[in-house]
Amino acid sequence: MNILLINHYAGSVHHGMEYRPYYLAREWVRAGHRVHIVAASHSHLRRQGPTMAGHDRLVEDIDGIHYTWLRTPAYAGNGAGRVRNMLAFVARLWREAPRLAQTFAPHAVIASSTYPLDIWPAHRIARLAGARLLHEVHDLWPLSPMELGGHSRHHPFIMLLQAAENHACRHADAIVSILPRVRGHLEARGMAPHKLHLIPNGVDPDEWPAAGTPPADAPCRGRDVLPPAVAALLSRLRAEGRAIVGYAGSHGLANALDTLLDAAHLLRQRPLAFVLVGAGPEKDRLRRQARSLGLDHVHFVDPVAKRAIPALLARFDIAFLGWRRQPLYRFGIAPNKLLDYMMAGCPVLHAVEAGNDPVAETGCGVSVAPDDPSALAEGLARLVALDPRTRRALGERGRRHVLDHLSYPVLARRFLAVLAQETHHA
Repeated sequence: MNILLINHYAGSVHHGMEYRPYYLAREWVRAGHRVHIVAASHSHLRRQGPTMAGHDRLVEDIDGIHYTWLRTPAYAGNGAGRVRNMLAFVARLWREAPRLAQTFAPHAVIASSTYPLDIWPAHRIARLAGARLLHEVHDLWPLSPMELGGHSRHHPFIMLLQAAENHACRHADAIVSILPRVRGHLEARGMAPHKLHLIPNGVDPDEWPAAGTPPADAPCRGRDVLPPAVAALLSRLRAEGRAIVGYAGSHGLANALDTLLDAAHLLRQRPLAFVLVGAGPEKDRLRRQARSLGLDHVHFVDPVAKRAIPALLARFDIAFLGWRRQPLYRFGIAPNKLLDYMMAGCPVLHAVEAGNDPVAETGCGVSVAPDDPSALAEGLARLVALDPRTRRALGERGRRHVLDHLSYPVLARRFLAVLAQETHHA
């Protein structure tokens, strides 16, 4: 099968996020299929962009996957520059449609760029090639910018996004959603009930240690060498007899790290250490907040390479994941960092109110209400009170669930089954 996957933000293990297109495509290539990913040259998610060298288009092979990078203007933030970047990519894709349909001859076309505008050029390519058309839902647009950004439904760009979402719901042969509670929303916009398939985010098991008994001094599983300064800090904290509560990820408002700092203040007399690893727009402010509260047991650490994440999480006794109370989460959540925590065998402290709660559903930790430092401190105290063997059993429960249901080899096979169906778009 020839599979054309359109994802504005697609990356790879060489470029950085977004990883999902790469991992799915790599599994499809391993299964004997040809995969072509079309992505924009500039994305705020990637740590390294493709080297365009002045060209409007760059074609390269990455681990057996054919990539076409289309030049788009650079931007920063979520303002007009990002909108221009989106529109430039969609316009280029529309112009490239005949060439892609003829030269690659796809059997299936997947529109998967978070925002739904790529459905129109994807539909054009599918018609020209006689291919099956799929729409993949990462976030709900335009609902996300409306509810999170306060944009009016009558704003011209919001109206354009809504027209695209409606077109995808009505004309795609199938819709794959990462979010688990979207059926009612999509059916209200014209999706036939039989079209929806839920395929969440996943992990690459090859990036993680094989099953077996973890080292006695490592509550979670891990491998690869940490930066020396990070390893020294974590070793010192453990030598002091402190249980390490860790967080690895972006430091933004949505990550609820303020609540974690307030909970750390409530538990300042306990033998705990809080280690926050990563970067983000709120990191400096969070540092100042920790200093003002006198939180000497809270440590901020620079981001580590993706390959070092297993070794980092191996040193955590408990991993934290928090959310703000946000109505948009009624459609469900699918956080990648939670999968990393679970693959590492870490028991998870989860502050959440959403349409789903993977921690509670798999029994791999403790869930509490969001935006509530007292509830968070109480949940953390419950986990700390458990003996290490019991905490490890919670973490292993999460690891087993991911390996059985959420590895990319498993998810790629499920996606292929959707691609192989015979119905075609209107």
